[in-house]
Amino acid sequence: MASDPSASTSAAAGPPRGALLVIFLTVFIDLLGFGIVLPVMPRQAEPYLAALQLSPLAGGLVIGLLFSVFSLMQFLFSPVWGRLSDRVGRRPMLILSLVGSVVFYALYGFAVTLPPERARLALGLMMLARIGAGIAGASVGTAAAVIADCTTPENRARGMALIGIAFGAGFTLGPLIAYFGLALFARQPWGVGALASLLSFVALMIAVAVFRETRRPDSRAAKEFFSLSRTAGVLALPAVGALVLIYFLSIFAFANFEATLARFTKEGFGMSDDGNFLLFAGIGAVLMVAGGLYRPLAKRLPETRLLGTGLVVLIVGMAAIGVVAWLVHRDVEAGQTVGAPLRWLFYAASAAAVAGFAFVNPSVSALISKHADPARQGEVLGVNQSFASLGRILGPFAGSLLFTLHPSRTLPYAAAVATLLVVAMLLPRAAAGSSRP
Repeated sequence: MASDPSASTSAAAGPPRGALLVIFLTVFIDLLGFGIVLPVMPRQAEPYLAALQLSPLAGGLVIGLLFSVFSLMQFLFSPVWGRLSDRVGRRPMLILSLVGSVVFYALYGFAVTLPPERARLALGLMMLARIGAGIAGASVGTAAAVIADCTTPENRARGMALIGIAFGAGFTLGPLIAYFGLALFARQPWGVGALASLLSFVALMIAVAVFRETRRPDSRAAKEFFSLSRTAGVLALPAVGALVLIYFLSIFAFANFEATLARFTKEGFGMSDDGNFLLFAGIGAVLMVAGGLYRPLAKRLPETRLLGTGLVVLIVGMAAIGVVAWLVHRDVEAGQTVGAPLRWLFYAASAAAVAGFAFVNPSVSALISKHADPARQGEVLGVNQSFASLGRILGPFAGSLLFTLHPSRTLPYAAAVATLLVVAMLLPRAAAGSSRP
């Protein structure tokens, strides 16, 4: 693994003032905006779809595109964002990212104020806003690179866990803030965009005021920002390719669960929208708590062991959810009421899956960072986040399709377990690479 004495000295001296705070806020705000807009976006698109008299299939396709184009842009632009941050510095790229969030969430707020008679323009602007927000949100790899700049290899996993905690906090509080904060805007449709834009603006002001550059601009860094050959070169680095594949497959498997959760709880338990709202908030809370537990453990245990532990817990959780789905189907087929024990088993299984994923996420990011040349941290971690975004595109698609193929609703969770068993087979390669000096 390449080393950079100056980078090590900087990390040992401690992070520049406010760096980790701004990184936490950047990821947190990104997930807040995601969580604020997502619950209401399909409903806000419906009047425009009805005005265009689209078929249910075509309308579903448009809504699906509004969801998936965000992750598609992150897939395409995460490596670009990382390479740019290696070349011009982390600070300008993170500030540009937050500016983009301010602008495009505000554009979303404007789009949903248009009358149904202007449905084509409204849907076009909503799509543009989602594309722009996805590009702006492609900076998570750059955020991870800042943590790599600011931490020693021994503390890298603890630093990466901050991103997981920020994800959990944003995932939890986004819907809550949307629910209570929209009262400030008298429940106007533009309120969700305004709220997300306002929060992004607050993070932008904090970043401008307190964030100091963690990396000197490097003229040796990549000049080809859209480069398949450089991406292939990253994947060819020792152990990095296996770790990126582990990350992609883990997120793909977990996304099968995320994409079908609300549908399963409605079908299996008759859960209301408010109940699902609280359930999603609870999942975010588990992510936060598990991330907080991970940090002290990372001081005593190697990332490979934490990764293996998280993977086992994730597999057990997903398998248990599949078992619950089968038992619920059995009871419904027999005309029996689904009892409270099954509901509580489902909650426990979901918590296990989420906690396991909370251990897998920072472990992989830390291991990849350790294998990357300090001059390419942004690029390498950007490629990793790009494949994570691909997992968030393909996972929900696969999970939604599998959910409809069998009335037991077990197939998405069976597919997730099968995918995670492939990850388990890849772990020895990652561990062998990580043991090299």
